[in-house]
Amino acid sequence: MKVNYKNPKFYKTAKYPIRQPIYLTWLIWVLSKIMLIGKKHKVERIGMEGLKPPYMLLSNHQAFVDFELVSLGTYPQRLNNVVNIDGYYMRPWLMEWIGAICTRKFTNDMFLLRSIKKVLERGDVLCMYPEARYSQCGITSYLPDSVGMLVKRSKVPVVVALHRGNYLHSPIWNVKQKRKVPLYTTLTQILTADDVLNMSAEEINLKIREAFEYDEYKYQKENGILITEPYRAEGLHKILYKCPHCMAESQIDSKGAELFCKKCGKRWRQNVDGSLSAVNGDTEFSHIPDWFRWEREQVRREIEEGRYRFECEVDVHSMPHCWRFIPLGNAKLTHDPENGFILEGHYNGENYRIQRTPLQSNSLHVEYDFPHIKPYDCVDISTESDSFYCYPDKENVVTKLSLATEEIYKINLAKVRK
Repeated sequence: MKVNYKNPKFYKTAKYPIRQPIYLTWLIWVLSKIMLIGKKHKVERIGMEGLKPPYMLLSNHQAFVDFELVSLGTYPQRLNNVVNIDGYYMRPWLMEWIGAICTRKFTNDMFLLRSIKKVLERGDVLCMYPEARYSQCGITSYLPDSVGMLVKRSKVPVVVALHRGNYLHSPIWNVKQKRKVPLYTTLTQILTADDVLNMSAEEINLKIREAFEYDEYKYQKENGILITEPYRAEGLHKILYKCPHCMAESQIDSKGAELFCKKCGKRWRQNVDGSLSAVNGDTEFSHIPDWFRWEREQVRREIEEGRYRFECEVDVHSMPHCWRFIPLGNAKLTHDPENGFILEGHYNGENYRIQRTPLQSNSLHVEYDFPHIKPYDCVDISTESDSFYCYPDKENVVTKLSLATEEIYKINLAKVRK
């Protein structure tokens, strides 16, 4: 059952992007330069001598500044970016003008494939972020197998943009308070057109995953980057939500340079080199990604043992078009390994029920302190024609939801392949 909108108007994502006007390519380069003033940055091209469009540019995703650095790295070539619909909020005309390709995250957008093909046929650069979200913990996010199949079908060279320092400068869990960290981006050609022609989709995926390996905290330590801002740990509890000392969930909080568990009182300090050390007792995890990976393992175990289920009341705001979010009121959101996500609510005199089965979502769009609606954590449950931004009435649960979504998908995909 769909939402009973009074005057249903849906943004049409199934349309070809315009070819970016060459004067806009120059203007975007200028604006990117301006926005990077005061930020130490470097963009390096590797193995790209003589490479001309068309080619596919795959970029890791750490912060908004990624777009600016990619623009510098590809100038003066025309660039079409794949962008989620919330990037079109209040400005669809602008996004269309610069040649962006609109989609809804983690849906089966078949027209997106046609738009990508059109861009490459024109002889331009197609840029997409296959992780499809900002990195939560400064490490590689889930990369679907479909990326290799898309590259194989496109038959063009592949360049990988790898950003380093962007996450440390502006982590997704605290984008408001920037840190003084140098930004370093490499654009590396990892596959030629002949490589794509002669390799299987599985071999292409392996090559892409190797190129996408990154760990911002390891990079910070190896390069002697010191983050001395006194607020450096504020918001870190949003991704490190489970206490490794007492095993309580959603009881971790943060202030200044420290994390602490409100249930058992255990405290950890984030040092200037990015590592953690316990203020009292043993240090369970000195490397932040190790804590995050441990949480993933804990979620996976819950799923495999049949103990995982999520249910709560959520405040829902939908986005069928780009001009405003529509408040739908309270609804019930459930998530489990058998049914995936089910969102049930009542709007405009009728009930609605939105479901995304386990194999329909390989990951989950999570926002921390989402600025467009209200500054709290939410998740986006999207269909091919609508997006539902859900604010849970429980604190600090959205990271676990995203981990569970990916693990449930992997488990179900393995069953199908068997």
